[in-house]
Amino acid sequence: MIEADGGTAENPAGNPLPGNENRKRGRRLSKILSDIALDVERSRVSVADLFTAMGDRAFGALLLIFALPNVVPTPPGTSAITGAPLVFLAAQLMLGQSPWLPKIIANRSMAREDFAAIVLRISPWLARGERMLRPRLTFLVYPPVEYVTGLLCLILAIILALPVPLGNILPAVAICLFSFGILERDGLCILFGLLTFVLSLVVVAGVLFAIVKGFILLVSATFF
Repeated sequence: MIEADGGTAENPAGNPLPGNENRKRGRRLSKILSDIALDVERSRVSVADLFTAMGDRAFGALLLIFALPNVVPTPPGTSAITGAPLVFLAAQLMLGQSPWLPKIIANRSMAREDFAAIVLRISPWLARGERMLRPRLTFLVYPPVEYVTGLLCLILAIILALPVPLGNILPAVAICLFSFGILERDGLCILFGLLTFVLSLVVVAGVLFAIVKGFILLVSATFF
C-alpha cells in the first residue's frame, strides 16, 4: 500500500530542475527504474526518489513513470500516487515551466517490493519502446507544439483521475505515447498519442453516457 513518507531525497523534489537539464539525454529509463527496484537498501520508494533519479530525463520520463502503472494491473492505492503528479507535471509542461512537485506529493511512497513488481511488468514494454523510437518529425516535440502536448496530457490526466470504469487505460496509453515522443524526440509517436487522445475522449464519453442513462432508467423503474 502507498502512504505518506517523511523522507526526503538528496535533491529536494520541491525545487525545479535547471532548465538545461530538461534537454539532456542520459541512461535509458528502463535501466534507471530497474536500478531503483533492485536496490535492496531501500525499504520504500518515494516520488522524490524517482524525481531525483530522473533528473536528466525531466518531463517525458516523469510523465511516463506515473502513467504506465495505470496501463497494467497494480497494487491497491497506486492511483493515489500517480494521478496528482500527472496533473501537476502536465500543467507545467503546458506552461513551459521546469518540472517540480510539492512536498505533499513528493513525499508519498510505496514499498520497494510493490515498486519492483510494477517495474517487472512494464520493463519489457518500456525497453521495446526505447529500441523502436528515434528522432523524427522533431518540430512536434519542441515549443510551441510541446505546450499543446502538455495541454492534451493535462486533459488526459484529469480524465484518468476520475472514477470512470474502464476509463483510465486509454488516457494512460495516450500519455505514455506523448511521453515516449518527448523522451526520444519522436514526432511520429506524438501523432499516435494524438490519435489515442481522440479515441480516449470518445470511449470515456460513451462510458459516461451509458452510466448516466443507466442511472436514469434505474430511477424511472424505482419511482415511476
